Amino acid sequence: MKAFFRRFSVQAGISCVLVGLLGIFMISSPGTFLSPHIYISFGSTIPFTALLALGLTFLIIAGEMDLSFPSVMAVSGFVFSELFLATGSAPLAFIAAIAAGAAAGLLNGLLVVKVGVPSIIATIGTQFFWRGVAILLASGLARNIVPVRDTLLHHLFAGRIGGLVPAQFLWCLGIAGLMGLILNRHAFGDNVLFIGDDIRTARLMGIDTDRVRILLFVFMGIMSALVSVMVCMEMANWWPTQGEGYLLLVFASIFIGGTSVFGGEGTVFGTLVGAVIIGIIEAGIISAGLSGFWTRLVHGAVIVASVSVYAILFQNRKPA
Repeated sequence: MKAFFRRFSVQAGISCVLVGLLGIFMISSPGTFLSPHIYISFGSTIPFTALLALGLTFLIIAGEMDLSFPSVMAVSGFVFSELFLATGSAPLAFIAAIAAGAAAGLLNGLLVVKVGVPSIIATIGTQFFWRGVAILLASGLARNIVPVRDTLLHHLFAGRIGGLVPAQFLWCLGIAGLMGLILNRHAFGDNVLFIGDDIRTARLMGIDTDRVRILLFVFMGIMSALVSVMVCMEMANWWPTQGEGYLLLVFASIFIGGTSVFGGEGTVFGTLVGAVIIGIIEAGIISAGLSGFWTRLVHGAVIVASVSVYAILFQNRKPA
């Protein structure tokens, strides 16, 4: 009951923060935030951060970390663009990109679970490795894939439903709903929570902790590749720096959303709302007439305030 109350408090609190921010922005910039156009724009950009954050949320709940996903985005996006340009087949390029992301995630999982390298160290190393692979294979040059806009795959993943609603927004909601069910209503979700709470106890309970953790790294690799392909199709381009701007935004979304840095606690809903908060702050600041330089300051203030509140709620989870 105490865990339920704490989880409910987190979700209610983060929802109030979002509503409060929207209210402030609507008052300060009614011409922007009372218009539907800004929300259509949010629907085309926020899902990228949200999907990455959702994948990483499961890892952090399990007590692990992945800092390599921006570079996995780069290499899987390169695979997609290069294969599409070579064959003209978007489905083939998509499958290859997802396979590349899964392989990168599997490498992370094996390094952490089988070799025993701490996940933060292992993924720092693979972050450099995969970025280097992408830059070397591309010779540091971008790839123009404008013809992808004429494919069915583009309409499926980055098109506009009814001419307005971005497809990636619907994918984000669908995936978030599925992940919420897995975390809260499926045995796999229970296993993730048990592992993050106490991995030794989870092993004594018969949970195959190695398999679960490896699967989580693979899933994060797949999510990174999926988002990378969506970004490539949205922009009709791939560039060697792809993914670099997402690292801090993703972690901010997760921790603002109430996932505990100590593992064993987190919600899909909180991460989703956290991604929305992070996604609207810059637009709200600029629309209010302030300099974009305020963005980082506000991001930092919101993050510090959020994690301070959660630290109090989760203080009984801190290691002795």
